[in-house]
This record gives sequence, structure tokens and C-alpha cells, in this order.
Amino acid sequence: MSFSDLFGSGEHLRNLSHFASIVNLAAVDGEINEDEELLLKRFAKKLDISEEEYIKVLENPKSFPLSSYNSIERRLERLHDLFRIIFADHIIDDEETELIKKYAIGLGFSSQASEGIIKRSIQIFSGQLNFDDYRYLLEKEND
Repeated sequence: MSFSDLFGSGEHLRNLSHFASIVNLAAVDGEINEDEELLLKRFAKKLDISEEEYIKVLENPKSFPLSSYNSIERRLERLHDLFRIIFADHIIDDEETELIKKYAIGLGFSSQASEGIIKRSIQIFSGQLNFDDYRYLLEKEND
């Protein structure tokens, strides 16, 4: 049995890693609430996470490494997903802010770029935006 048979494709492993990051963020402020759980199930479906994998990730999300991406589009998409789970309860606390900074750097953003993106994202996520609007607002120059 090959390594890929045991653990799946590279893309699936990145999706699993990303899902674990989302679970970490959902759980950072205590128990996962109902809104967060609904989002987690939607993300699991979107990321093609099996029920067995879902359970394993919920049991120990920190055992999955974070994947970085060369594409800015993929980094922003992943960061958008993470902000959606953080704001499922409509607030972001200090622990979540620190964790999202680490994840942004882990995704491949520089420390300086992650600070600006996170600050801007927190402002943007006061309401609900789809990914295209999110990307547009991040790329728009400050007036």
C-alpha cells in the first residue's frame, strides 16, 4: 500500500490540513457552538472531508500541519474561510486574533502583509461578504 493510498492526494491533504485549521479556530474560544458546527459541516463537505476524517480532526485538530500556497488567490480563499469560522459567533477575541496571525503566516503571507490583511479583514467581516467581495476589498488601495 502506497503513501498516497494511506493519506490521499496532495490536494486532499491540504484540504484536510485547512479543515483542521478551521477547527482549531472554532475551538480556540472554548466549545464549538452551534453556528460554528454548522459552518464546520459545510466546510467539511466543501473540502471533501469524510465523516471518519471529520471525527479525527475534531478529536485532535493540532495533529494536522498547516499547508502554505504559492497562489495569492488560494491563500486569500483559505484566509477567508478561516475568518468565516471566527466570525460565526459575530466576534473575534484576542486568542482568535493571535491564532489567525499565525495561520496567515503559515499560509505564506509575510508578517507585515498578514498584519495588514488581518486588520482589514476584521473591518470587512463586521458584515457577511462572499469571497469575491472579500478579495476585491483587500486588493483595493486605501483611500
